[in-house]
Amino acid sequence: MQIRQPIRNIQDFLLSTYFADGLRITIGVLLPSLILAQFGMLTYGMTLSLGALCVSVVDSPGPMVHRRNAMLVTTALIFVFSILTGLTNKSHYFIGFLLAISSFIFSMFYIYGVRAASVGTAVLLIMVLSIDDVRPWQDVLIHGFMVLAGSLWYTGLSYFVYRLRPFRLVQQSLSDSILEVAEFLREKAKFYHQNNNYDKTYADLIQLQVLVHEKQDAVRELLFRTREMVRDSSPEGRFLLLIFVDMVDLFEQVMSTYYNYQQLHDQFDKAGILSDYEMAIKRISYALDDIAFALKSGGKPVLSKRLLIEIERLKIKINQLETNNTNQEYSTIGIIALKNIEVNIENILSRVKTIYSYFKVRTSKDIRQAEVDREKFITRQKFDFDLFKDNLTYSSSTFRHSLRVTVVMSLGFIVSQILNFSHSYWILLTILVISKPGFSLTKERNYQRLIGTTIGAFVGMAVVSYVHDKHALFIILLICMIGSYSFQRKNYVVSVLFMTPYILILFDFLGMGSIALARERIYDTFIGSGIALLASYSLFPTWEHEKLKEAMLNIIKANKAYYEQVARMYFEKAYNRTDYKLARKEVFVSTANLASLFQRMFSEPKSKQLYIKEVHQFTALSHLLSSYIATLSLYNKEHEFTFESFDALKPMSNNTDYLLDASITNLLDGKSTIDNVPLIRLNDTGLSIQKGQDLIPEQFDLIQKVAYDIYKLSVKVKL
Repeated sequence: MQIRQPIRNIQDFLLSTYFADGLRITIGVLLPSLILAQFGMLTYGMTLSLGALCVSVVDSPGPMVHRRNAMLVTTALIFVFSILTGLTNKSHYFIGFLLAISSFIFSMFYIYGVRAASVGTAVLLIMVLSIDDVRPWQDVLIHGFMVLAGSLWYTGLSYFVYRLRPFRLVQQSLSDSILEVAEFLREKAKFYHQNNNYDKTYADLIQLQVLVHEKQDAVRELLFRTREMVRDSSPEGRFLLLIFVDMVDLFEQVMSTYYNYQQLHDQFDKAGILSDYEMAIKRISYALDDIAFALKSGGKPVLSKRLLIEIERLKIKINQLETNNTNQEYSTIGIIALKNIEVNIENILSRVKTIYSYFKVRTSKDIRQAEVDREKFITRQKFDFDLFKDNLTYSSSTFRHSLRVTVVMSLGFIVSQILNFSHSYWILLTILVISKPGFSLTKERNYQRLIGTTIGAFVGMAVVSYVHDKHALFIILLICMIGSYSFQRKNYVVSVLFMTPYILILFDFLGMGSIALARERIYDTFIGSGIALLASYSLFPTWEHEKLKEAMLNIIKANKAYYEQVARMYFEKAYNRTDYKLARKEVFVSTANLASLFQRMFSEPKSKQLYIKEVHQFTALSHLLSSYIATLSLYNKEHEFTFESFDALKPMSNNTDYLLDASITNLLDGKSTIDNVPLIRLNDTGLSIQKGQDLIPEQFDLIQKVAYDIYKLSVKVKL
């Protein structure tokens, strides 16, 4: 059994976007201070570094044009607000008023998306860090221009790094998305493990599906919005697009396999064949790991011969099982199920081989072009004032979040002034990074911040107390900076754990380091965390159940649209591949949204966890429905059938549509009674079904039954 060695894990991380971001931000923030310190101008260097740090907040992965625009807008805003803060911070009343207004306006930026929200965070960050920095107006202007210079320096550095290797970010992001699909496969392989906990595996799969969608969506944005990709002028661009398209198809194939695993174990555990399935699936996942690593490292993956042997051995074992089944020890349906799974594994392997083959022609100008209508797969974000005005209502969760941030930032400012700590802005800083639109996210970020800060403070105190060599301290500072910025998107606890020693060592270099400083940071973090968490619970709270109805409606609509596209393959013989892929994408999006919403509900108070049992069932049924639809789609593409026409199945298909429409109506109207909706039976279709050729009718029947279960469930949920 192949195990991903720790060395490979370390290599993966060092070649990832996370480490690349950490390295870039560290260089951008540290270099101005280092250079100017050589000329005795450390104060100016620190101000340049401050500007670079604030702009780095918005420099998250995405199309370069979006990153560049966001950094330039942030540069202008932090320049203006650093001056405004410097001119008003002599008066507690003026600066308090400015902080409150700014907190509201910039928190409303969430309506324009995550990157726009980070622009608002960067502006509030410069304000918070400048609140206690009282200086003459001439110095304020100089300070503002130095912040501007630091911002422009970082923007230029980021753009320069991108131009050096314009495809690097896509390679890294695509690699990360493939690793998530490999992880999904490994989790799915657990279904074939004896005495497996099916409920836990299923729950883990749903969460992994959310991650797969997030990663694929990030790659889609990069591929379809990056100028070099859109021009389609280079072999590398075509190569990356081909891999992405095939990986999305491969994930659909992985999603499609869903069986009654308990029945399979009851029948075949004594034969020992299910462990072979588990190993075969795991080996395919390792092959995907190799593809992901090759994308990052620039190498060429080699398909494992053991994988090919494993699949061949699996086929032989199934044939032997069927041949030796003379006394009907195993049911025919069970044998057919095993054969179907094996065929699906072979088809997945075939896609993996195709992706491997792309690496051989990676630099060739003859590499084919993937047929994708890019424009239809990207969503455009409107940046108009009308959207802002439309959200100035209490029914808007963003508006309530903005009101809450305004109140807690104002309260944090008052508390910090009363306590009069030497670094009281840490309270405001904690509130700023912890406050999220929903209670569950605020609570999660709260715990992460507290744990990371407390452990980090003790580590920092130990370093400052026992390491006195300046060179050694600088190396530790460098490691902590890179660690903090590398993990800020990957693991916030680890990021804060690195950040606290980095801050303490930095203050020690400036002659301000002491045990009291670490203690103060812990106090400030606990105060800020307490204020933010209490406010998220009691002040204009936003609960996940408020978004439940919309999320449930979206997933039914998405599955219905997906089903209609697949049904066309059978009843119309021609279908629009782009429309089909768009419908499939919407299913992934809506499934991920509902799954993550459901998960967040668990961290809310019990009184706010409405319809937990029903929503869990609904999430499971929706996942099952999309899996069955995907299977129906793949049957059309990969099997030959003797039926000349599937028109006899149309009534069953129409009934499925009706059931899904009725479910939507039930959720919208809050209907509480179940109408007597008949199910159309396979025997009523009039199809002459022969043994082994009932795959298509049976699949239509399964989809109809799941749609009926969703319909029954829709009357139980009143939202």
